[in-house]
Amino acid sequence: MVNRESAEDLVRLDREHVWHHIVQHRVFEIQEPLVMVEGQGCILKDIRGREYLDAVSGGVWCVSLGYGQESIARAVYDQLREMPYYAMTAGNVPSILLAEKLTSLLPNLQKVFFSNSGSEANEAAFKMTRQYFRLKYPGMDKYKIIYRERDYHGTTMAALSATGQPERKMGYEPMVPGFLGIPAAYCYRCKFGKTYPSCDLECARFLEKLILAEGGDTVGAVILEPITAGGGVIIPPDGYYDIIQETCRKYEVLLIMDEVVNGFGRTGKMFGHQHWNVDPDMVTLAKGIANSYMPLSATMVKKEIFDRFLNDPADKLKYFRHISTYGGNAAACAAGLESIRIVEERDLCRRSAEMGGYLLESLKEVLSSHPMVGDIRGRGLFAGIELVEDRATKAPASEQVIGKVVSSALAQGVLVGRTNRSMPNGNNIINLAPAFVVTKDQIDRIVSALRCALESLN
Repeated sequence: MVNRESAEDLVRLDREHVWHHIVQHRVFEIQEPLVMVEGQGCILKDIRGREYLDAVSGGVWCVSLGYGQESIARAVYDQLREMPYYAMTAGNVPSILLAEKLTSLLPNLQKVFFSNSGSEANEAAFKMTRQYFRLKYPGMDKYKIIYRERDYHGTTMAALSATGQPERKMGYEPMVPGFLGIPAAYCYRCKFGKTYPSCDLECARFLEKLILAEGGDTVGAVILEPITAGGGVIIPPDGYYDIIQETCRKYEVLLIMDEVVNGFGRTGKMFGHQHWNVDPDMVTLAKGIANSYMPLSATMVKKEIFDRFLNDPADKLKYFRHISTYGGNAAACAAGLESIRIVEERDLCRRSAEMGGYLLESLKEVLSSHPMVGDIRGRGLFAGIELVEDRATKAPASEQVIGKVVSSALAQGVLVGRTNRSMPNGNNIINLAPAFVVTKDQIDRIVSALRCALESLN
């Protein structure tokens, strides 16, 4: 435990030297930065000794198994002692075994490329798409990537260009050319003013209209989060992915499923797209793959895509010329293997579904009558509460209101998330994603904190 004297020094050093992620540092002129030092299960302790119930699995939905998983730490330690690293131009034992394990979980995707983050995994998928089609059709340029509004795919420039959150892009333009958006599958705020199921799933059918407008010979891939995460925990309706997949097959467009957030049990199944009958050509993975005990991500592809890169070695340009320095790090892959073992042996996908059902039911029972609660939605241990100024008009609650709710929960010792710097006049959703080890008592505490926070707004 850090004592008070060293805590003072560390807070000072943090203010002087650390550039935090997505934080306006002016706030640290009047308040201390939050410095975390210990974790066990769903409980975190900060440098001042205060405890918090973490309802967002490490802030960005990635410590899915909770803190204090000794066997993961031991797997990393043992591998670091044996051999920490060699570039993935060669293999290492944990990366080989992890690739085999991943392909057993997704048997239609038989090749695995390791990186360090979701952004990198998606960047690799985009580069694979463009080079794949240039190798297959030398006279054609199927380079365009279609994304969905509100989906998030990363912070690097191509991944950001494929992100359907305008505020994330502001100030960093121009974006990478060749990225195009389709409407969100957002029934609560249907862009077409229709109601499911009489809508004929126009949001899904828009994909074909865009492909035809751009030219099918120019569109290479569509990338989607199975369930939109940071954009508001938005669950596409049944039938949506049937149309998306049919359209992709019709125009030979690769379907990329971004499972960075959804994957490894978050939604109650091992992978989010498994809630529907979807056969993706590529899947990108991160976060839960190693439960953030080590940085790790993967891009998985069908063998026929990989095979297109098998060419005469004398042609120096006809293979995948991409590297991730730390991608496939032996210790990170050891963490991945142990994390997946825990998910499977403890049946945590089932637990996520069951505890997520309790969370969603509790949220609806306790919060749905509040006049500012417009919609409550979720799947597995992943839930969103959309706050509005008026239920009839669905006018979004202001960011100031959302900030008050988050701050009130924090004051009660509960860490909750929110849509953040994403959508103009649309950052009005409280996000919850507790670790799979969360208890019913802890869920009751999360719901109670939100009830108190909402009541304080009146």
